[in-house]
Amino acid sequence: MSRDLNLTQLDSHFLFVSLVVGDKCVKLKGTLRTFSISSLLSCKRVKMSKDVYENVFSSESGERNSEQVEMMVAIYESANCVRDQDFRINTQQPIQQTGSDSVNTRIFRAYPVCLVLLCFLLLTAVIVLSVYTHTNYTQENRITSLTEERDQLLINITNLIEERDQLLININAGNAQNQNLTKEKNELLSKNDDLIIQNVQLQQVENNLQECRNKLDGWFNYQSSFYFISSEKKNWSESTRNCRDRGADLIIINNKEEQDFVKKISGGDVVWIGLSDSDEEGSWKWVDDPSMTSGFRFWGTFEPNGKRGENCAVSRSSGWADYPCNNYFQWICEKRAL
Repeated sequence: MSRDLNLTQLDSHFLFVSLVVGDKCVKLKGTLRTFSISSLLSCKRVKMSKDVYENVFSSESGERNSEQVEMMVAIYESANCVRDQDFRINTQQPIQQTGSDSVNTRIFRAYPVCLVLLCFLLLTAVIVLSVYTHTNYTQENRITSLTEERDQLLINITNLIEERDQLLININAGNAQNQNLTKEKNELLSKNDDLIIQNVQLQQVENNLQECRNKLDGWFNYQSSFYFISSEKKNWSESTRNCRDRGADLIIINNKEEQDFVKKISGGDVVWIGLSDSDEEGSWKWVDDPSMTSGFRFWGTFEPNGKRGENCAVSRSSGWADYPCNNYFQWICEKRAL
């Protein structure tokens, strides 16, 4: 068995060997793949022997010489121990090589584990990336949907604002129309009040007419007046007095229609009417207003023609005529409705 220590496993590492000789320390440093312990020991033994012998012969006291001898003996014993150690290292080298093989085996066995772990990490990364991508896609879709909803809401808001403005315009127009209607309503209410007042007045007139109708038996109603034709005959002055006693006057004819009515109720006979020129010849006046000298006239042909002797007027079928006031005829009284 070789005494050289095979240090192939210590490639590119440093080997330090220290030997102590007295109070000095000698260090050897190497990077050899194969380091010879025997050569090291031989080299150190020579050097140490030389130093020992120098120290022995240069010693001045016997006590120190004996001490150097003891050190030399210790060095030789150490060399023997190193030889034994070298032998043990060489004998254990196959065992160390077997340990290296087991380490390599463990390393090769670790490769599949690392590969599985790497695949697991890659799968995890793919899953995480897929989840992230899906989440990002979902968020983008949601953002797009929310954006569309926002745009639709903005459109709805714009439409609502336009509808509100239109409603405000309609409300303003409605307010103006309402004001006009309120004004018209007030006017109608005012007119209604006037009509109510007129209705009350007409009702009062109707009541008065009914009262007069009840009192005036034999009277005829035409338009807004009552007429009474006498059955007896009197002169013009007495006829006038009789009408006044009845609360009326001799008839005053204001239009053609009333003249026709007088002709109808008298049957065309001669009747006194309330027209005369007794105060002034040729100035014919009605009894209800002596100052009135003009107005409706319905004289017959060549009438009036009596001059001073005929100062009172009568109505006949051919029209009016002047007669002496002392003649006796029927008369017609007229009373206006209240």
